[in-house]
Amino acid sequence: MLIEEFDYSLPQELIAQDPPLRRGESRLLHLERAAGTIAETSFPGIAERLRGGDLLVLNETRVIPARLTGHKESGGRTEVFLVRRLLSGGETWECLIKASKIPRPGTVILLADGVTAQVAERCGSETWTVRFTPEAGFDEWLEKAGSMPLPPYIRRPAGSEDRERYQTVFARVKGAVAAPTAGLHMTPELLDRLASKGVATAAVTLHVGLGTFLPVRVNNVEDHRMHRESFNIPEETAQAIRETRRNGGRVIALGTTVCRTLEHAAAEDGTIEAAEGEADIFIYPGYRFKITDGLITNFHLPKSTLLMLVSAFAGKEFLFRAYEEAISRRFRFFSYGDAMFIE
Repeated sequence: MLIEEFDYSLPQELIAQDPPLRRGESRLLHLERAAGTIAETSFPGIAERLRGGDLLVLNETRVIPARLTGHKESGGRTEVFLVRRLLSGGETWECLIKASKIPRPGTVILLADGVTAQVAERCGSETWTVRFTPEAGFDEWLEKAGSMPLPPYIRRPAGSEDRERYQTVFARVKGAVAAPTAGLHMTPELLDRLASKGVATAAVTLHVGLGTFLPVRVNNVEDHRMHRESFNIPEETAQAIRETRRNGGRVIALGTTVCRTLEHAAAEDGTIEAAEGEADIFIYPGYRFKITDGLITNFHLPKSTLLMLVSAFAGKEFLFRAYEEAISRRFRFFSYGDAMFIE
């Protein structure tokens, strides 16, 4: 299975640069795999597609303002992108560093309000271990000094409005460096409407990490290795999934992050227990889904692991037909774009 099989052409003007004027005013493409049908509605129309007895699983991760701008002591402008806090104690992080020259261990980067970042060592092929000082009050400082980590295809700097709009209304647990974008369409009013119809909700946490930004660098899909992302499935969520399946309801994943979390934790027989740890599951066509019955998701980049996951769920030929349909209907793509619901 070659990476070129997951390529498609997208007009640049269909890449959404801003969220819709009001949250929830997106379009929705509805795919029924068994019937092979594709229909269009507005995102609030998801309420007509879900049924009483279904369980909608949300990702409660909260995006941190992970992008920091400073300069080296020599004066060169440097960008530090927080990837994840390391377990070595203090404010030591795995980071991407963007500078005119590759940093050396010991390099000091001067940031806002007297905070410094010292490059320690290589952490991976793309990242560095960085120690921040002072450590006291770091999270509060980060909220003021950092900017939201909008993906590179959004060709504008992050603004104040992105602190709200690049965050779901149910975001609670800090730690992601990218939003679980399918959740951006949800509003409190729509969640209430679903509840009144008998659609239950449950939550997991998966902190979206570096893999969201990095391209697949191998030609053979099976050779790709996913980055690990921290996750948590509480007991009440595992119990809600078990009860839903016993009662004949469907488990609907709000986003690929939820789908990855559930499928990583599921046993081969489709059972699931409370769990936490690091997920590195790579889902591509041929995968047998154990938990997920329905998937709400945005449109994804060509040749991306997320496109491969959705191809596995919808069927590759059917999904690419739906993408052609979305392009012809001028749907908006990627993080701030429109969505699809796949049954």
